Amino acid sequence: MKIFFFDIETVPTDQSLQDNGLLDSQIKLDEAELLKKLSLSAATARILCLAYAIDPPADSPVHVLEGEEKAIIQNFWKLAMDVNLFVGHNILDFDLRFIWQRSIIHQIKPPRDIPFTRFRNNPIYDTMQEWSKWGREHASLDSLAKALGIPSPKENLDGSKVYPYYRAGKLTEIYEYCKRDVDTARQVYRRLTFAKSL
Repeated sequence: MKIFFFDIETVPTDQSLQDNGLLDSQIKLDEAELLKKLSLSAATARILCLAYAIDPPADSPVHVLEGEEKAIIQNFWKLAMDVNLFVGHNILDFDLRFIWQRSIIHQIKPPRDIPFTRFRNNPIYDTMQEWSKWGREHASLDSLAKALGIPSPKENLDGSKVYPYYRAGKLTEIYEYCKRDVDTARQVYRRLTFAKSL
């Protein structure tokens, strides 16, 4: 079975920043919430990078797709063609949905259908949903990793700092953070499925 572990990082589009008067301004504290909102909607944000690992083999390296968003999406769909299981944290409500919506914006027709069906764990295994068994508890990857004794990927950087790091040109740090999220989600998946390795 081919398992695709992944995570994306997103930043507001220049157009959405311009529309909200934020393109060339210093970000004030009261604007931070607006930036977060802009970063989480596929209508106002874009994919900055996508980190992924494909198992088997177990512990395969984590790679990063970065550069132009359209190319990131096209490469994602090439990689996803023969995937049996997509795994990540909050991928059903965010990452995978975001990729789907940005595919529509770029007029990239997905070469396969991925059903966004709830209350099942195939072909999408969302570690956040599986932890709560589809309840209301939406544990962050950070808190879930800590509860399971897995090193947190959020030590130096978390999602709220991605845009400031992006503005500062710290792309390498963002890519490494995204890769850590993928590796942590893979470890969480193994704990949730009682698998030591694949």
